[in-house]
Amino acid sequence: MQAVVLVGGEGTRLRPLTLATPKQMLPVAEQPMIERVLGQLARHGVDEAVLSLGYLPDAFLRAYPDGVAAGVRLSYAVEPEPLDTAGAVRFAAVHAGIGDTFVVVNGDVLTDLDVGALVAFHRARRAEGTIALHPVADPSAFGVVPTDDEGRVTAFVEKPPPGEAPTNLINAGTYVLEPSVLARIAPDRRVSIERETFPAMVVDGRLFARADDAYWLDTGTPAAYLQAQWDLLEGRRPGPPVPGARRVVDGYWVLGHPEVAGKVAGASLVADGARVAAGATVDRSVIGAGCVVEDGATVVESALLAGSRVCAGASVVGSVLGAGAVVGAGADVRPLSVLGFGAEVAPHDVVDGRRVPEPE
Repeated sequence: MQAVVLVGGEGTRLRPLTLATPKQMLPVAEQPMIERVLGQLARHGVDEAVLSLGYLPDAFLRAYPDGVAAGVRLSYAVEPEPLDTAGAVRFAAVHAGIGDTFVVVNGDVLTDLDVGALVAFHRARRAEGTIALHPVADPSAFGVVPTDDEGRVTAFVEKPPPGEAPTNLINAGTYVLEPSVLARIAPDRRVSIERETFPAMVVDGRLFARADDAYWLDTGTPAAYLQAQWDLLEGRRPGPPVPGARRVVDGYWVLGHPEVAGKVAGASLVADGARVAAGATVDRSVIGAGCVVEDGATVVESALLAGSRVCAGASVVGSVLGAGAVVGAGADVRPLSVLGFGAEVAPHDVVDGRRVPEPE
């Protein structure tokens, strides 16, 4: 089966991490997000995927020069200009020559959804399109999808005001579509699948939806990006947090051969070549490959991307450090701060919920 994976967004909420790296190429517990998305698809029968690219497309081509990732054969469709969600789906599907039932997913959503069950439901209903639904406490920030008893969508309400949603079941960003849907999408302008294509299919009675309470997370904010790490480390998703990781006696995870002389507690991951010095403390955090946590430094509920450094006596709490970032001696980085790639915090400086550098 083929899939279209939407990866064209700029990831503005995760800046400055995404100024030079697409969001879907950021690591989640030392594995690029896009590989986690593709691996989930592969487990449910998807063997070919076209990446719908727009922002920094060369990053994907460089990462997968042989056209394979997580066991899925890849092709690339680079939008000449932003086409919105439906436009991106059409452009990518036509580019890949898709002519049969196919799956569409958002490349920044991590889920354990049973895609095979969604496809079976779609075929049993002879649907033209089927949406995966997920229950949430507050649906006001999402597309809300009420259905009848057979699963036929009766309305598609994009981001209803708080307290006015007809259901708590939201559009989870995974779709099964027939090629006929492509003819509904104008080829020469931006088209939103949520605001135009799906509502038109509702009118025709051709759109269905299936609810599933499987794990689901939109990783688009710093808080959600950190949550994605913890959900893996703390076992809310099956298996080790990353292939090859092993648990040590103290309960945390290691990948490869890090040097750990300090204290590592909670559900943490220390990757290959990283060094946690004697007198350092790490708790519920990811210490990426080649990172250094110096003597007296503290890292709590944070993610340190490859090669970043927390100098002696510094503190990093609830934050994300981009690759090669440096937190100077005695500095204090507080939640929810985000340091870009190669960013530096001066010794004894305080960064309280800020972005470094500040996005323009």
